[in-house]
Amino acid sequence: MAAGRKRGWPPFWLILPAVVVAVLMLGPIVYLGIRASEADGSVWHLVWRERTALIAWNTAKLAIGVAIGSTLIAVPLAWITTRTDLPFRRFWSTVAALPLVISSYAGALAVIGALGPRGLVRDLLAPLGVDQIPSIYGFHGALLTLSLFTYPYVYLTVRGSLVGLDPSLEEAARGLGYGPWRAFFGLTLPQLRPAIGAGSLLAALYAVSDFSVVTLLRYEAFTRTIYTQYRAAFDRSFAAVLALMLIAFALLLVVGEGRFRRRTNYYRIGSGAARVATPAKLRGAWRWIALGYCSLVALLALVVPISTLVWWMLRGTSTGDGLVDMPGVTWNSVLLGGLSALAVTAAALPVALLAVRYPGRLSGALERFTYLGYAMPGIAIALAFVFVGARYLLPLYQTLPLLVIAMAIRYLPQGVGTTRASLLQISPRLEDAARSLGQTPFGAVRRVTAPLASPGILAGMILVFLSVMRELPITLMLAPTGFQTLATEIWSYTGHGAFGRAASIAVVMIAISSLPALLLSLRAERAFGSLGQ
Repeated sequence: MAAGRKRGWPPFWLILPAVVVAVLMLGPIVYLGIRASEADGSVWHLVWRERTALIAWNTAKLAIGVAIGSTLIAVPLAWITTRTDLPFRRFWSTVAALPLVISSYAGALAVIGALGPRGLVRDLLAPLGVDQIPSIYGFHGALLTLSLFTYPYVYLTVRGSLVGLDPSLEEAARGLGYGPWRAFFGLTLPQLRPAIGAGSLLAALYAVSDFSVVTLLRYEAFTRTIYTQYRAAFDRSFAAVLALMLIAFALLLVVGEGRFRRRTNYYRIGSGAARVATPAKLRGAWRWIALGYCSLVALLALVVPISTLVWWMLRGTSTGDGLVDMPGVTWNSVLLGGLSALAVTAAALPVALLAVRYPGRLSGALERFTYLGYAMPGIAIALAFVFVGARYLLPLYQTLPLLVIAMAIRYLPQGVGTTRASLLQISPRLEDAARSLGQTPFGAVRRVTAPLASPGILAGMILVFLSVMRELPITLMLAPTGFQTLATEIWSYTGHGAFGRAASIAVVMIAISSLPALLLSLRAERAFGSLGQ
């Protein structure tokens, strides 16, 4: 029997919550399907019109572009910070993951503030007689913004894969006269294809689900059209149909990446070398090129956005449009993030336990249902809960519990993934020993398994907290009346052109998110280091 697995039928206290979680995950898709089936012929005429096809093409183009763009940024960065003797390598490794703290709408606000018609770059060029600069709005602006702030998804997965790769083949190639770049492209890069596929999938799904960037930068994609239709139309069946089309597109990405991964398996013949790879020597100009590349990425993804936001905040302060009273909205954001993290943890633990301790068709199916959250953009989940809440759950409609449930459905895959990874490292014999000392099965999990799995559970909670702090469409559409968060305040002030106030709130959000993100990054760095020992 494989380590971590048990025979027999799982206990009822484990199956019941896992089934409830799976039903909740399926709920939004099922209800959107019911809602779409009620649409009349005029709605289906709208679906098949040329404009809808253009929106679908725009969404696909953006997803593919962001996947490619984030990969082009992340893969060289991961290799430089993992397999070379780059000066201050650990510092650059940590900095490379930090753009995760900048939400997409804060990033879009920074891009507009820097490159927009009234932006920082135009003001700097004005003394030189430059009155206009190329427009940042549309596809190219959305592509630039999303690539800069999603590349850490690819970077972290590729970096983890690089640390775990057997370095002997690469070293043998270099011993036969291959240079570092030739060895990388000829041997290392093909082995990274599964990791690149997984990371670029996350980046593409983020682009598909993004609402704020495409709206602020005026790019017609599914999310923007769904929200516009929801707000403007009396009959919202067309919004439900569009949401289903968006989910189908995201599922297509997930299925496509899964098939790609199954066709790209790489196996070791032996056990491999459990040691750190000998760093490639960056000699002469290559050392400066590598340092320049890392500095350029940090400049574009961290320094410029944060500096631009601070500049707009100070500019707004000087004109009376800067800092605003934010304790209430800050507390709302922290409260929502904390409650959602706890809800995800409570839902993820039984699913992960069932999958790890009692593997089989039932547990496998229940686990796969939880990953539907990756393929359900926030605006689709929000739309489903709006329909359900307004029709059947009126006492819960626009309440904090319903908002937390929607957030938990959206980000449950993060909790399940990290919890499952931790549980796989814990032997079931420890639970058996606890039961032999008089503990019930539930008591053994509570007293032994959960504490040992706490590092992975905590990592999942941090990821969920950061994600919920940045989530915009679910909060916009489901938040209780008067319940404003940092995300919705940034959105509101940006829509009214109060960039100084929006920037000040974005700076506060980045500051709050930085500490947990830094802890997560340092924890990952320590984990990478231990893998190489």
